[in-house]
Amino acid sequence: MKIHNPFRVALVATLGVGLGILLIQSVQSLSTILLYVGTALFISLGLDPLVSWLERRRLPRWAAVLITLILVLGLFAGIVWIILPTLIQQISQLVTQITQLIDRGTWQTDLGDWLDQMFPGLAIDDIFENVNQWLIDNITTISEGVLGATFGVVSGLFGAFIVIILTIYLTASTPSLKRAVYQLVPASKRDTFIGLADQITDSVGYYVMGQVTLGIINGVLSAVFLSIIDAPFPAVLAVVAFLGSLIPLVGTLSASTIIVLTCLVPGLGSPATALIAAIYYLIYMQIEAYVVSPRVMSRAVSVPGGVVVVAALAGGALLGLLGALIAIPVAASVLIIYRQVIIPRMNER
Repeated sequence: MKIHNPFRVALVATLGVGLGILLIQSVQSLSTILLYVGTALFISLGLDPLVSWLERRRLPRWAAVLITLILVLGLFAGIVWIILPTLIQQISQLVTQITQLIDRGTWQTDLGDWLDQMFPGLAIDDIFENVNQWLIDNITTISEGVLGATFGVVSGLFGAFIVIILTIYLTASTPSLKRAVYQLVPASKRDTFIGLADQITDSVGYYVMGQVTLGIINGVLSAVFLSIIDAPFPAVLAVVAFLGSLIPLVGTLSASTIIVLTCLVPGLGSPATALIAAIYYLIYMQIEAYVVSPRVMSRAVSVPGGVVVVAALAGGALLGLLGALIAIPVAASVLIIYRQVIIPRMNER
């Protein structure tokens, strides 16, 4: 192919590359906003089956949305009302015990004795000296980290508020948003597109419900198990387990690690309790990842168990938390298109 104006071609190619780089940088800058919108969209689609059920009972859309939001917020408030006093009491006890341990002035000796019992022959004095030196050398970095964590908590609370507002808006305006998207499809293909889109949005809603089910299972079992082994602050740790299971892929592992480390704190738990908890959560994570989660999600979004595991791993590797959130619904959407569009076309003569 003969190029008549190399300068123009080079200019257009450079502008195209620059536009692509600018687009990628914009997506990276908006990653937090996209996470908020994606989370709110998943929650609103998770509430949509309940809203649709109320609409089928001849309630207007606004009344169904209002009742759904009141029920969800009322349920959340009821759980908080039941758990909050226990959480406050146990957290107060935790802070009091840690404060007393530090005020005694012998916490370093007690910790050294505990380490010596756990690991005989370990050079405890050298370890403490190295740790103290490291703390002195990195005091600025540690202070910046604490300040950053504080700002992170504030940012998380602000993000939760934004997600709640977006969820209310998206839940109320779901039909109008769907109609706006449907108008972009040619009329000859609109009915087929609407059917596929409704199935995809329903699969996302059922996926959210399935993830909440996993959280409830982990939270209830953790509350029973931690109470049996006499772990410190079982109600607090059960809530941690519940919240962790809401996060795909890494949530259960992170929550289990926090629980085991809490059971290992001197004066609160014991090495035996921490070991039992570690064994339990190691077994539970395997059962949840390869038995419970595939079964729940396959019923919720009609995705085979193997695809559930592979999709969660691939989504988390590609896009982190947001990728893990959308991986299974995307897999369900691909399977719906494959079964109802590609296969019928391949079977046509």
